This record gives sequence, structure tokens and C-alpha cells, in this order.
Amino acid sequence: MNHALDTIATGLEASQTMMDTIADNLSNVNTTGYKSETPEFQTLLYQDGIQPGAQSTGQTQYPSGLEVGSGVKIASIKDVETQGTLTSTGNPLDLAINGAGYFQILQPNGQIAYTRDGSFQVNSTGQLVNSSGYQVLPNVSIPANATSVTIGTDGTISVTLPGSSTATQIGQLQLASFVNPQGLQPLGNNLYANTSSSGAAIVSAPQTNGLGSVNQSYLESSNVDVVQSMVDMISAERAYQLGTQAASAVDNQMNYLAQAASGA
Repeated sequence: MNHALDTIATGLEASQTMMDTIADNLSNVNTTGYKSETPEFQTLLYQDGIQPGAQSTGQTQYPSGLEVGSGVKIASIKDVETQGTLTSTGNPLDLAINGAGYFQILQPNGQIAYTRDGSFQVNSTGQLVNSSGYQVLPNVSIPANATSVTIGTDGTISVTLPGSSTATQIGQLQLASFVNPQGLQPLGNNLYANTSSSGAAIVSAPQTNGLGSVNQSYLESSNVDVVQSMVDMISAERAYQLGTQAASAVDNQMNYLAQAASGA
């Protein structure tokens, strides 16, 4: 009976993790560049009573075994790397990546982080920064007197200055890609750090080496599927309810056995 309760407990924990993940996804449905998460589960070790193929007699074998499972474990929570919808903002410094790749952000500690959130601004010195004031790499300084800023799909940055009718290129955005983007470590604030699992960043210009294009005056919405999330929530809730009912049934059996033993 204790084995049954231990097994049920693992299922309840798995259902709770599913609910926690869904809640995180739904809370970030309006977060720019957010990638929804999904948990992956694996079975725990089995207790073997009879090994499949073991000898039942000297001339025959068991066609199937006697194996009792011990529950489920959470193997990982991975990002769903699908493209979010591009939404027009009208802001020339808002950028969205259509395809693979991440913007590079220099953190205050000197480490480079990566993001799909292209809601950029300029600071007091004209440098392109994210909403936290962290510098976008490569360093780009936009003149204060620029009358217009144009960022091409290939990442080229051009400005038009007063008294000039032609645009002047002042910089080139580069994107980072990874062999295994699901191995990136989330840092919060829409930032990720590379790990040994993701591999080192491979930096190239947009539209080269499999990288996506940069769309000016657009932002990438989260890729959370609200309808599917609600379906998953109902499924997780039902699984949790079934687990509690199974635990209650086991508890009733244990009480019955205890009463029977005390009355014997």
C-alpha cells in the first residue's frame, strides 16, 4: 500500500508541475518574444517480479514479465521554438526577428546575453539599448540630429541627417544562433545565457547562415497558444483529481486491513 501511495505522489507532483508550467505560459502571453514551455516526463524504475523470457519450466518461457511501475518523474522543461506573430508598432527602433536567431545584449557584469525581445531605445549618448538600458551588440550610436533611422532586413542601420537627401550607413546588426537553442538558460528580463548544452554563440549577419531577417517597426509576440493551454490545464486538473481519488481509495483499503487485523 505504501508503494501505491508513493507512486500516486509522483503523479500528483507531475500534474502540479504541468499546472505551474501552464500558469507561467499564460502569464507571459503578452511578453514580447516569449517562447512557451512544455514539461517532459519519464517513467521511474520498474520492480521486476518475473523477467520477460525467463524460464517458466525447463522447456518453456514466460511470454511476458511481471513488472510494477513506480511512477513518473519530470525529465525537463523545454522551450517551444516556434515563431511568434509579428505585430506592427510604428516605432522605428522596434525590431522583430523573422526566423532563427537572437539579439546580443551586453549585461552590466560584462557577460553577453541573448534575447528575442527587440523593443529597443536609445540612451543619453545615442547608443541602442534594451528596455533595461543594456547595450545592444555590436555597438551602434545613432546621431541625435538624425531625421530618420532605417534598419534593413539584413541588419544594416542607416540614418538620414539634416541637409542630406541620402542615407548614411552607421552600423550593422548581427544575430546569434546556437546548435541547441533549447539548452539556453533563462535569466529573466527576456534574456538567455548560453551553456555547454546550447553550445557557443555563432554570430552572423541576418539572412546569412540560416539566420532570420530583421523586421523594423515590428515586435514578435509570444508563441503561447491560449486555447491549447486551456485544454492542457483541464487535462492536468483531471489527472490531479484522479490521483487524489486513487490516494483516497488506497487509504480506505489500508484502514480496512487495519480494522480486519485488529479484529482477528
